[in-house]
Amino acid sequence: MGEVRQTPPARPGMNDFPNTLKTLRQEGRFFSSTLPIVCSRAPGRLDLMGGNDDYTGGLVFEATIREATRAAVQLRADRRIVFWNPQVKSRNWREQADFSLDDLTGDAGVRSLVNRDSATRWTAYVLGLFHLLNKRFPEKLSCGANVYIESDVPLNKGVSSSASLEVAVMKAAVGAYDIKLAGVELAEACQWVENVIAESACGIMDQITAVMGDEGCILPLLCQPCLPRPLVRLPEELQCWGVDSGVSHMVSGIEYEAARAGAFMGYKMICDAESLGVRHDTSGQIPRWTDARWNGYLANLSPSLFRSRYESRLPETLGGADYLRAGQIHVDPFTAMRPEVVYRVRACTRYAVEENSRVHSFAELARGGVGFQQMGEIMYQSHYAYTECGLGCDATDLLVELGRDEGVANGLFGAKVTGGGAGGTVAVLGRKDARPAFDRVVNRYAEARGVAPYVFEGSSMGADRYGVGVLQP
Repeated sequence: MGEVRQTPPARPGMNDFPNTLKTLRQEGRFFSSTLPIVCSRAPGRLDLMGGNDDYTGGLVFEATIREATRAAVQLRADRRIVFWNPQVKSRNWREQADFSLDDLTGDAGVRSLVNRDSATRWTAYVLGLFHLLNKRFPEKLSCGANVYIESDVPLNKGVSSSASLEVAVMKAAVGAYDIKLAGVELAEACQWVENVIAESACGIMDQITAVMGDEGCILPLLCQPCLPRPLVRLPEELQCWGVDSGVSHMVSGIEYEAARAGAFMGYKMICDAESLGVRHDTSGQIPRWTDARWNGYLANLSPSLFRSRYESRLPETLGGADYLRAGQIHVDPFTAMRPEVVYRVRACTRYAVEENSRVHSFAELARGGVGFQQMGEIMYQSHYAYTECGLGCDATDLLVELGRDEGVANGLFGAKVTGGGAGGTVAVLGRKDARPAFDRVVNRYAEARGVAPYVFEGSSMGADRYGVGVLQP
């Protein structure tokens, strides 16, 4: 097929965002010429290790990518909130949408607003931000805003386009309204919007990476609920790439939802086996269920304890109807217990327990700059654990096997599906001088699938490090 183009060029305007804004203002389009425009930027993320371990309290190990969303916010004299996102037009969505702050009266009302027209359903991720700010800082939101968005983070590739969008717009919005919101608090606010308004059951790892990640670094995060640890630089000789499988991944997809719900079913059954009561805790930003021993997190069980005491007591599979018929309650606020779905309870629970242990081992090896082959083996183990949870995919399996075929001898140590699985992107770890082997993987995949995959290469600073810029009149 010839040479594969690894990274398609950024869309027009992404490399010159301030000039795009100046042009729009000079032409009298969208922005007023008399008021400042506040700008920010947030990257997508590449899940090196951890994946679905965030909602069960595990350690995750996340990198930023070079692709990012840029957002510009200018306050208005009236109460209107106007969004313009030119990129969504390519998906036959409406690129502009107009709302009023006065209509943001409650969570259910805002969900109804964004769901009334499928062509503007994407605004759930951004209108929800203004709704949350209006609830928490009503004295600051005395006026509306114009919001312009550009992004080169591909959608449904498992690299967190939604978190990138949320964080970029939120960072610019709080700058425009002079609201102090950063770090964990900003990330949790964006996660709340995705969970409650966009009704997507994501954990915290996507938003916190977009906020607190940095170029050339990996962010370790203990998701209990959000405890970032010091950034880690990969050993100098290592490189991490991401390869899009071409199979769309969606956090709202049934595979991800079923894997997540299955883990919470297993958690509740383990608590029942120990006569351990669970309670609904609404004291934090994100509501959850908890207990007195493991604090609601499967990751707090050791793999040896799980294997010896609980694994054999969990069913391999269990239908949602059977679970509910037994009088059980579903202890995940953000997924439904679907009577018609058969859940892989044992595998999903085991993944939550063992992935946390795998990530801790991987992170320690990365900090020490040793054991590259062991790091790769941990990635392979993680990948096949996804399949046991029902999150496998022929395309991502092929990419992983092509990487394994090149092997350690050619400088590729490991590969795994990322994020929520069931498609999306595969992370590949290898030596920097193993680019020829990596290119062979990409070319062989392109030949097998008939299309050259998008490759993610390089990283960039998170929104907090980037900060905000102000374009004065």
